[in-house]
Amino acid sequence: MPPKPTPQPPEGSAPPADEKGTRAGATDTRGTAPVDTSRVPHRGWAGAAAPAEAVTPLIRGVAVLRELTDANGTLSLSALERATGLARSTVDRITATLARMGYVRVDGRDVFLALRLMELGNAYLAALRLPSLLSPAADALADELDESVSLAVADRDGIRFVHQATRRRAMSLSFRIGDLLPAERTAPGPLFATEWTAADWQRWRERRAADPGDLSFTAVPPRRRGTGAAYDQDFVRRTEEAAANGWALDDQLIEPGLVALSVPVRGAGREIACVASVVSHTSRHTADGLRTNLLPRLRSAVAEMEEELHRTPPPEPGRPPADLAVWTGASKLQLGRDFIESLARGLTVLAAFGEGRPEPTLTEVARATGLSRATARRALITYEHLGLVTASDRTFSLTPRVLSLGFPPLSRTTLPEIAQPHLAALASRIHESTALAVLSDSGEEIRYTARVATGRVMSVNIPVGTRLPAHATASGRVLLADAGTAVHAQGHALVDEELEEGLRSLAVPVRNREGRVVAALSTAMHASRRSRHECVTDLLPELTATATRIESDLHTASRFTHVPLT
Repeated sequence: MPPKPTPQPPEGSAPPADEKGTRAGATDTRGTAPVDTSRVPHRGWAGAAAPAEAVTPLIRGVAVLRELTDANGTLSLSALERATGLARSTVDRITATLARMGYVRVDGRDVFLALRLMELGNAYLAALRLPSLLSPAADALADELDESVSLAVADRDGIRFVHQATRRRAMSLSFRIGDLLPAERTAPGPLFATEWTAADWQRWRERRAADPGDLSFTAVPPRRRGTGAAYDQDFVRRTEEAAANGWALDDQLIEPGLVALSVPVRGAGREIACVASVVSHTSRHTADGLRTNLLPRLRSAVAEMEEELHRTPPPEPGRPPADLAVWTGASKLQLGRDFIESLARGLTVLAAFGEGRPEPTLTEVARATGLSRATARRALITYEHLGLVTASDRTFSLTPRVLSLGFPPLSRTTLPEIAQPHLAALASRIHESTALAVLSDSGEEIRYTARVATGRVMSVNIPVGTRLPAHATASGRVLLADAGTAVHAQGHALVDEELEEGLRSLAVPVRNREGRVVAALSTAMHASRRSRHECVTDLLPELTATATRIESDLHTASRFTHVPLT
């Protein structure tokens, strides 16, 4: 089928729109006066006033999550107050609510994004289905070419990555899942622009006029050159060429040295479902070299992706997560006076989407969340205003913008980073040092990857990076248990003074989404502090519960991203 003709962009440009925009619907803590948060350059916030039925606490909560995301996952409470323009008491209540839900972690005066927040992005990616269907072909292509391969979707006049297969080199080339890039500085951008309407081109011109340096795109370096009309016309030319050729190049548009080649993956109706890209750097390939040498293989891989996309039937309607109603069914007395119920209920609505529920009706959202239809409807209206949800006839669907709620910084989390706060909490409860270890490639040693010490005079001191014989440690025996030992049956290992006199250690397994043991959680102490029996009765339940929490975070983080074990 011939490529779709390029819509003619409108002549000239409208007066610059206020892309920073006052956060619609934001009010002070008394709910009377509007709060101006326009100094924060967030893209995509609606400039118009929020609908009368929009949920103001939900708008505020989303603003806090966006600020934390743009700050790479952490800000102080004072910085959040300044960035959002909200009163400190409001920021305190929002972060307390998000912490209660497990979406952030508050440590003193600092707020950190928590792994459970990835459930919202996972809901979008599951409903999208493209990562699940197409990532095997993308990963295989990356292995074959020994180059990074990505999948991206359109987000208005930008693109967002939904899958990355990267190469482990000193010069790493990859963006985070969910990162937003301006279309004109990428290889996928011109391909998506072949389907833009006149209104889309007008919105792009307004955004370019309002933000010529791309300062609102935190995932790319600021633009330092090429900000005039000639640069804009160059993107129009690249779009026309993409329409004619069926592929597009990025020749160091994002930053010096980075080159990419892109080909569209089309759905059953020949619309662009996503774009597959091979990404490299100029010491390995020029942009033209990528096209000459790799375009045939990329096109072949895209054909395989399209075949998979077209032949796979839609999933059967699935059940929503079992715990969605935890915040909608609890009483105010249970939740506490500082808990913002409308924020929790609104965020629950996003988690109601998924692979078996990509386009639910209002009734289905209400049923999944335990909310009334009126409450669910107000949340959906709010999300539509914020650009997180689109409505079509009687159904709703998530947009790629959901990934802007914490997903990019969290998508690079390692297992030691996941485990660290859980190790600290465990150490504070049992008053013993705690650690996480993995098996070496040889299978003969363990290596400690995370650790929390206690303040005792006599404590176990095993620094991160230490290697020990696997057979002589509790962690090693847990990690070797899949070979078939007694440890596998009992679910833990207790080693008594085998590695060193007076040293007693207890370990339990940490399993990945497939149920395979990937790490061991342990505690160690002097043998005089607890008997073998007390280790099992007093410490084992604590270790098991902590391992379960680490596994829960690991399973959430690894659903659509790769989580390094070290």
